[in-house]
Amino acid sequence: MSIWFGTPSVDEANAKRPSTMIEHLGIEFTELTDESLVARMPVDHRTRQPAGVLHGGASVVLAETLASWAASFAVDRARFHCVGMEINANHLRPVAEGFVRGEARPIAIGRTTHVWEIRITNDDGKLVCISRCTMAVLSMPSQY
Repeated sequence: MSIWFGTPSVDEANAKRPSTMIEHLGIEFTELTDESLVARMPVDHRTRQPAGVLHGGASVVLAETLASWAASFAVDRARFHCVGMEINANHLRPVAEGFVRGEARPIAIGRTTHVWEIRITNDDGKLVCISRCTMAVLSMPSQY
């Protein structure tokens, strides 16, 4: 059984990328399962820190992007808009090249708040960052 409201798609999310930070960092939505949303982000000149590895802030952008879209896909967007309330991230392993893959799964989907866990892994599937994001569900049409 799917957690999504209606029939959202990664194509829909990718179509909203132009002229946003999502596009600037090269984030691309790749998969929507019954219980998760997946995206990838390159580790390149846009996302590295001066030391040559993935910037923790870029990981947080990927995590909040996934949580925001996932929360939006889980509500009736004609009635509700989801916004971030809190995010945390534990950076566990450096990445110098390739892509990272983020996967958002719900911890709790409530009427007024959602909590999402986002696991970010490297090309070898090793955990790079784990994040938790709390989203507020507002009674107004979605901006997504």
